[in-house]
Amino acid sequence: MTARVEVPVRGGGIRLGQFLKLTNAVDQGSDVKVLMAAGEVVVNGELEVRRGRQLTEGDVVAFGGTEYVVGLG
Repeated sequence: MTARVEVPVRGGGIRLGQFLKLTNAVDQGSDVKVLMAAGEVVVNGELEVRRGRQLTEGDVVAFGGTEYVVGLG
């Protein structure tokens, strides 16, 4: 079973790289690029390779066995 965590963000949107740092999935922004190149980040069921992708409320980011849902902050 996959864990699911809601992560509140302000302003209704956030870039994927910033979101992964917010969830503590990575320590630095440069780590995001490495994870994406390895095919470890999925957004709404699709492999994602753009760390600048804009996420909005309800988007689901899967990484490391956990699903993170973008929520309102």
